[in-house]
Formats: sequence, C-alpha cells, structure tokens
Amino acid sequence: MPVINSLKHGEEADDDSVEGSHMLTANNFDSYSHEYPILVVNFYAPWCYWCKRLKPSWEKAAKTMRERYDPEMDGRILLAKVDCTEEVELCRRHHIQAYPSIRIFRKGSDVRDDHGHHDHESYYGDRDTDGLVKAMEELVAPIPLEESHKLALDGKHKTTAENVKRPAPKAGGCRIEGYVRVKKVPGNLIISARSGAHSFDTSEMNMSHVISHLSFGRKLSPKVMSDVQRLIPYLGGSHDRLNGRSFINHREVGANVTIEHYLQIVKTEVITRRYSREHSLLEEYEYTAHSSLVQSIYIPAAKFHFELSPMQVVITEDPKSFSHFITNVCAIIGGVFTVAGILDAILHNTMRLMKKVEIGKNF
Repeated sequence: MPVINSLKHGEEADDDSVEGSHMLTANNFDSYSHEYPILVVNFYAPWCYWCKRLKPSWEKAAKTMRERYDPEMDGRILLAKVDCTEEVELCRRHHIQAYPSIRIFRKGSDVRDDHGHHDHESYYGDRDTDGLVKAMEELVAPIPLEESHKLALDGKHKTTAENVKRPAPKAGGCRIEGYVRVKKVPGNLIISARSGAHSFDTSEMNMSHVISHLSFGRKLSPKVMSDVQRLIPYLGGSHDRLNGRSFINHREVGANVTIEHYLQIVKTEVITRRYSREHSLLEEYEYTAHSSLVQSIYIPAAKFHFELSPMQVVITEDPKSFSHFITNVCAIIGGVFTVAGILDAILHNTMRLMKKVEIGKNF
C-alpha cells in the first residue's frame, strides 16, 4: 500500500438524507460488477471513525455522478458501498482488512473470455467530494458512451453459467525486500500494517509469511562461500538459517496472532596470512532462530527480535614454515626406519629361536 502523506477529507456534516450510492450485498455484487464498465465500491464498517468521516463526501459524490452519468441511460460508472459488518463473507472474499477500502472494478473488453471482470484496483486519492468526483470523471473519460452500452448489453444477455465470477485468490499479500542498517545492539524489526487514514479489522489480518532470504552483514557471493567451505566445511551453515522457511497461521489458534522470531547472532571472521600479512577472507554473522505464535490485543505483526552475542568466533590460518616441513619429513623418515628396525629384530630373533628348537630335537 502506498504511503499516505496527507489526504483531503470532506468537512460536510453527516446528512443521512443524502444517499447517492447503491448498497451491495453478496446476492447482487456479481451482477452489478458485470453490468457496469466501472464499479467503484466503498467497503466500510459503521463503527470506523474514518468511514464516518468519508460517508457524507462519498454519498454526495455518488449522487453527483448519478446525475451526470445516469445508471439507466449512460451506464458507464456506478458508485456503491458494502457494509462489512453485515456482509462478512463478501468482504473476506475481497480481502478487506482496513476500513474504508475503496476498490475499483473494471469490466474489460475481454468480456466473454474472462467474464468481464478484471482484478480490482485500490483508490488512495483525496476523500473530499470534489476530489472523489474528479477521480471518478478521470475513470469515465476513456470509455465512450457507445461502448458502455455494448458492454452493458452483453452483460445482460449472458447466461447464468457465463456470469459466474472468477474465484478470488485464496490469499492476499505483498512482497517485502531490501536491507536495514542496524547498530550492533539488541533490537527489533517489526513488519505491521499502519495507516493515518484507515481503521484495521485485526480479526481478518493474517501475518503468515515465507522468508526467502534473511541474513546479517554483507551478502556473500557463492564463490567466496565455496572457497571458504573448502577450508572449513562446517562454516556457512547458519548465516541464512531461515531461508525458504514458511510460517503459516491456519487460524487454529484464533485471530490477532503475531508471529515472533528470536535470533541470536554470532559474528564469525576468517583470517588468512599471505606474505607475512594478515588478510580477512570472510566476515559473516551466523544465527540461531526460534519462532512462536503469540495472541495479542494489538494489530498483528511479524516481529524479528535480534541480539548480537558479545562473543566472536575468529578462525585464523596459521601457515607452517619450510623448516617445519623438513623437520616433519625427517621425523617421518626416522619413524619409518625405527619401525623397520624393530620388525627386522623381531624377525631375526624369531628365526634364531626356531633354529635352536630344531637343533634340540635332533639331539
């Protein structure tokens, strides 16, 4: 979701007499989405502060658009609303987790192939009456009046089987990637929903996630890692311990579930010596991880608690001198001669003993 810096909100008084938008339910939502080239829906909850603030502007904007683009005569656009406290399954099907959520449903040119329904778009613009009307005008502008009649006519003549809506994806989500600079002190990385213009339904939020890659320090190239592992085979097995792991909340434990990861990090450094100089071949941070599910009264989140150990593992390459090599060779040669002498003495004494025994038998 884009970061909302500042939105314009209407200052109109909440006048219940102004009702310009259509109320949609699970029974009529599909028929309306297939009938109009553009259907703009406000998914709201009556208890939400931001929904109450949006309501007068939304209804006035819907009334203005109905007067300019009559649904019966023009039929290019329709503004509607869904009460998510009444239509729980419908809102869940569209993955509504924050209120208000304004979605734009377009009926494309591929009506017959894809049932006239495209993936929705989200509206993040201003919420005052003028801003809403201007945004709706921009949506209608590219659609000729004749085309809207053709699309509407096609939609009305479709059979019931053809009008079956494509199933919504089973799960919504987003992809997060990047890096964060942190100090070498204990800290937390928290991924959570936050907005200055929405109210969240925490019971519908699921923080299940798959970790493709998580590591600390500079990313190691495969060549460097393979070179190090030739020297130290056990190294590098824990610098990306969470890679490829899935943490899925199947809702057996209920709603408002936060997934927490506790990471204990240890720095490992490999130092080599070349030409009497020390050279750092590798600096990596290996970690252990423990994960758990926690129920909370707050907005669900994915939390990573990390703590850098005061201990550090330093692996130093200590090359041997040539004289040490010669000494080892001489020791090996001397050992071979010593063992050969012992074997020769045993064999010689055994032969002498056997001869004495044979001489004794003859006499």
